[in-house]
Amino acid sequence: MSQFSPGERIEEALSEEGLPTPDVVVEPDADRLARAVSSALVARLAAAQAVHGTASVVLTGGGIGTAVLQRVADLAAEPEHAVVDWQQVDVWWGDERFVPADSDDRNELGARAAFLGRVGLDPERIHPMPSSDAGFDEPEEAAAWYAEQLAAVAGDDRAVPRIDVLMLGMGPEGHVASIFPDSPAVSDERPVVAVRDCPKPPPTRISLGFSAITSAEEVWLLVSGEGKAEAVARALGGATRSDLPAAGARGRRATRWLLDAAAASRLPRD
Repeated sequence: MSQFSPGERIEEALSEEGLPTPDVVVEPDADRLARAVSSALVARLAAAQAVHGTASVVLTGGGIGTAVLQRVADLAAEPEHAVVDWQQVDVWWGDERFVPADSDDRNELGARAAFLGRVGLDPERIHPMPSSDAGFDEPEEAAAWYAEQLAAVAGDDRAVPRIDVLMLGMGPEGHVASIFPDSPAVSDERPVVAVRDCPKPPPTRISLGFSAITSAEEVWLLVSGEGKAEAVARALGGATRSDLPAAGARGRRATRWLLDAAAASRLPRD
């Protein structure tokens, strides 16, 4: 049972120079979590468009990430929720498996089935990470190419464009994107990095680095399941990025831990 009331928002007493204190929101189960996050995402993208005319989002894979995308697509089909101009949304990825384009391991395939193929997005604004059969011999080449795409959209000699919401999942050992504990990617300051020898297959991947992750306006960590509760507690209890990569995932304006009750079960009440 959750130690928090459903939907309760808690301000964690954490500090990191120049970055806001993370918010924690707990929903009773994974389904309610996906519903809440999808509604919040639609609202956040609409708000960004009201200010900038465009919006941008970084997608994550995994069970809860895919469930959110499915529900966003459902909302987009409802007239009363038609508040986002999807033709003016840029879509990026936080990480990708360096495998052939038709592999079921690709995050892109899941996103296209759940979301991209159901919402009227501008194909030119969809920015998937390269596959292993896209003409790149090594993942390092593919990572460098993706960094060039980010910089080209950003302009003004910036490395990363404005990202309104960057969504991340988290593994039970505390990895985010494809940055695992003890990986060289933890301390790599390039915006996009190649990651080899991942402990979770497939072992070769491409990932946004921390310099790109922490440049996002808002970072949302979507976490479901009791198996991740210990890592959640450590990340919100003062762990460092070198100890637990998830602890280093912070947004410029907001960091939101969006949890189901099981994932929040080891957090202290106070």
